[in-house]
Amino acid sequence: MGFEQVYDYHAGKLDWIAHGDPVEGEQATEPKLGDFASDSVVTCGLDDQVGRVGARIEESAFPFGLVIGEGRVLLGRLRSSMLDCDPRLSAEEVMEPGPKTFRPHKSAAGVAAELGKRDLRWAIVTTPEGELIGVAARTDLEAASG
Repeated sequence: MGFEQVYDYHAGKLDWIAHGDPVEGEQATEPKLGDFASDSVVTCGLDDQVGRVGARIEESAFPFGLVIGEGRVLLGRLRSSMLDCDPRLSAEEVMEPGPKTFRPHKSAAGVAAELGKRDLRWAIVTTPEGELIGVAARTDLEAASG
């Protein structure tokens, strides 16, 4: 918004931080998840046919697409392995609803460790309201964490 300093943020400090807005202090320079979130992931709406979405996912760097609603709110995930079906089906009929997400203010090292424990490769990043920010690769988070 162009502010140099904010003294009073009605929603509170945690909300400010969870949106990935700038902060000061000892951990301010630590790499954050939001720094690595790419918005190049394939997105679609609930009514989009999986045949059309699947073709875009095949060309993507990510092995999935994300189903979003109004205001880019994340609704579900379409894994490429789920798209071997009738191509006329809607994304809503095939999607995995409510995938796990992370907030942009989380430390890159912490999220990389959590993904590693679960043997996961990707972190979906959203605002507290569920608005899609992007997707970060565990390999990038690990590399930044040293």
